[in-house]
Parts: sequence; structure tokens; C-alpha cells
Amino acid sequence: MGETGVVPNCLDGVRVLDLSQFEAGPSCTEALAWLGAEVVKVENPKGGEPGRVLGTGPKPEADGYYFMIYNANKKSVTVNLKSERGLALVKEMAKRADVFVENFAPGAIERLGLGWDDLHALNPRLVYAQVKGFGQDSPYENNLAFDMIAQACGGTMAITGERDGPPCKPGPTLGDTGTGMLLAIGILPATGHRPRPSGPVPSCRCRSREKRSTRIAARNPTARRRSARRRRGGFRRRRSSLARGRRRAGAPS
Repeated sequence: MGETGVVPNCLDGVRVLDLSQFEAGPSCTEALAWLGAEVVKVENPKGGEPGRVLGTGPKPEADGYYFMIYNANKKSVTVNLKSERGLALVKEMAKRADVFVENFAPGAIERLGLGWDDLHALNPRLVYAQVKGFGQDSPYENNLAFDMIAQACGGTMAITGERDGPPCKPGPTLGDTGTGMLLAIGILPATGHRPRPSGPVPSCRCRSREKRSTRIAARNPTARRRSARRRRGGFRRRRSSLARGRRRAGAPS
């Protein structure tokens, strides 16, 4: 055990197939890479992940610091997901992977033929992890989302800033990196179920922007029903509780 208190390479031997981009997904897979997992990032042959060109880098034409921060310790391959050959390659990698992570727009991964049902049929031991803006059965389920939307919808901006001023977004990207860290936490215990082929196959979905910054639900009917009941009317109750707390503290409601 090192000075950080973390066992070095505790995920040694775990293979992660990373189809995520920008920040919420890559921050998750980078955390897994730091813990020793072998992370293979799949990118577009035409320019790679969009995050490579965001902001500045150490020199002209180099990858941006933004990309470097969230993609350390990873391997990278380029695959055309719009071609039959490319999809076949990804499916071959999925057969050998332990964890699959994606944060495409809602419905995109299923349209590619790489959804939960498709990959589970190829590899029943695969831990399937997703980041989506809003939860299943939410009225906003098919909406896109980025960090600022997560912080606005989750209430972080409502409790930040001057007392009589408008909502204010905190500097750190809590809606994205916070989501990535919680998704990594959800994946870690799920990998412990892999040696038991007769047990349930783990799958995680991190709904980073719905009502709160982050929520993780297990992929089973009971959990989905409970989550649906929480979602229906839950936002109104949480807003009311927040308003009561602000009034007690003397803040405007």
C-alpha cells in the first residue's frame, strides 16, 4: 500500500472498453486506469474524440490540456462505428472486456447495435455502464445535457452566489466529474460479481443531471420501479424542502 492509502494496481487484469467522450465518462474511466485497469479508448478516425481540440495544448496542433487531464493512462484505438467492420471490431473487443462504458446521446448506442442486450448476448460477464443526462422514464429522458445543465437542474446553482442575486454556477464541473467518480464507484463492486456466472449480470447507469447531480441505479426491475416512484413528484418535494431550509436560514425563497 502506497502513501495514498490505495493498493497499487488493485484493478490489475480488468479490461475496460471506453466509448465515452468529453468529461463525465472519461473521468470515470481514467479513475479506473489509475487503479490499474487496462482502459482502451475507442475514438473516431477523423480527428479522434472531440475533447482533443478543446482549449489549448503544450504546443500548436497538440492535444488540448482538457483532453490530457481526463484521459491519462489509457490506450487508444480509432474505429469507424458507422461501418460494419468497425462495429464488428468493437464487438470482438467487448467479448474480451470486463467493463463497457459509454456516454453517447440517448438512444445512440442502441441504434449502433451496441446496447445492453446486444453486448450481454456476446459477453454475459460484461459490466455495462452508462452516463445519461436524465433518468429512464423522466419527461426529459431523451434530452442532451452537459455540466451546466446538470448543475442547474440538480439545484447546485440555486444555492450558490449572492443572497439576492441570480443562480450562479460553481467553477468546478461537479455535474460531469462528480458523475464520473460516482459511476466509477458503482463499477467497482460490480466487477466483484463477474466470477459468478449464475448470478445477476451487473449494469450501471449514472443519471448525473436529473434533479440531483448524480444518481446510480442497478439494472433490475425492482430498482427501476422504485426509481420511477421517486422520480414522480420527487422533484417538487425536494424543491419545497430546499425552500423551507432557505427560509429558516433567512435566505429569500
